Amino acid sequence: MKFAIIAAGEGQRLKEEGVDAPKPLVEIKGEHLIDRLIRIFANNGAEEICVICNAAMTEVVSHLEQVKRRGIQGRKVALSYVAKQTPSSMHSLYELRELIGRSPFVLTTVDTVFREEEFGRYVKDFRRVADSDGALMGVTDYVDDEKPLYVESPLPSSPPRGGEFQGTRYEDLSPITGFYDEPHGCRYVSAGIYGLPPVALDTLEACVARGESRMRNFQRALVADGVSLRAWPFTQVFDIDHASDIAKAEAFINKK
Repeated sequence: MKFAIIAAGEGQRLKEEGVDAPKPLVEIKGEHLIDRLIRIFANNGAEEICVICNAAMTEVVSHLEQVKRRGIQGRKVALSYVAKQTPSSMHSLYELRELIGRSPFVLTTVDTVFREEEFGRYVKDFRRVADSDGALMGVTDYVDDEKPLYVESPLPSSPPRGGEFQGTRYEDLSPITGFYDEPHGCRYVSAGIYGLPPVALDTLEACVARGESRMRNFQRALVADGVSLRAWPFTQVFDIDHASDIAKAEAFINKK
């Protein structure tokens, strides 16, 4: 199974708030965001880690080349990357599709911060359905996004969180029936963690052919195309959009 990272954004808000490093090289507890994901993915048995970075961010390109040669923390990793500027995250995924091929894959953006143990349980559950065209989408009821994507999923009123679904049959997990820009009574928002089957790339290609953009429109298209999406609740997931998010993410990781 492959893992993929979208790291092609410019991180403009961080720059405006005094963060000099490109977003992929921002540090959380002394570890670059991009390195943290690569390390975690490798620890979860990644066959290959596919990354797209912004071609204008030469520091990031050089860093990825170094990781490709030397590995992470002395450990070799199977890393491939493409450097290109894209108009949206959806188009970034489109540029990764040839590296991903026809393999099930787990995808995040570079600024997604989660608890490692929860992610490990999520990956184990996705592996159980990865070869049957099932999709396992990370969701959370922790809303800390300026423009969250609300997830319609008929979960129980007090569902287990943080991987307590581990070992549950895929068909017993709650289906996702819609994605909305407004709450619409939804309890959960997208956590930006996607476990997707190869057929999802067919939907992606159709979205690009129609001239669509934004990841949320791709997610809506997956529902429209009848891809079987199930919700997997994380406790909290952070996106590093502002300088203040760095300290919040570090506190979150440190909290037991």
